[in-house]
Amino acid sequence: MRAIETPIPGVLVLEPKVFGDARGFLFESWNARRFAEATGIEAHFVQDNHSRSAQHVLRGLHYQIANPQGKLVRVVRGAVFDVAVDLRRASPTFGRWFGAELSEENHRQMWVPPGCAHGFLVRTEFADFLYKATDYYAPEHERCIRWDDPGIGIDWGLSAAPVLSEKDRQGVPLSDAETYP
Repeated sequence: MRAIETPIPGVLVLEPKVFGDARGFLFESWNARRFAEATGIEAHFVQDNHSRSAQHVLRGLHYQIANPQGKLVRVVRGAVFDVAVDLRRASPTFGRWFGAELSEENHRQMWVPPGCAHGFLVRTEFADFLYKATDYYAPEHERCIRWDDPGIGIDWGLSAAPVLSEKDRQGVPLSDAETYP
């Protein structure tokens, strides 16, 4: 596994070693020892989630203000543009975003540490998106920042209007959001 640093401290893109031939491929999608060696992070995951979304669905930008979750995310079918936004006020990159394409072809994963909001846009007919979380889902602590907040300025590369949930339509701008120290 290769860990690629991003402009946001702690947000990493991970490239596994993929072994393939005419029969197909194999790679380790999770190995605690290799993850720790590549990243220096000792992650303890308590929950795995699987979401399927149709093309143009945009989910996010979500985070939990209490019980913050670190997330290891990947796509097993289709492709998404995956985004992390730094919500740690003490960070030199507070309010900045980073995005990367995750797909069934590139097998990339992204580590979104606690203290960051997370979202993704589906670029293919549908996408199966998997993520491991370091803390349990706590809906009473869930918060949502507007996906199109001009103060953040995410370039989603939209080819059509995004399909949003009611929760995501009601996201707040970063300037009004609860953030981390």
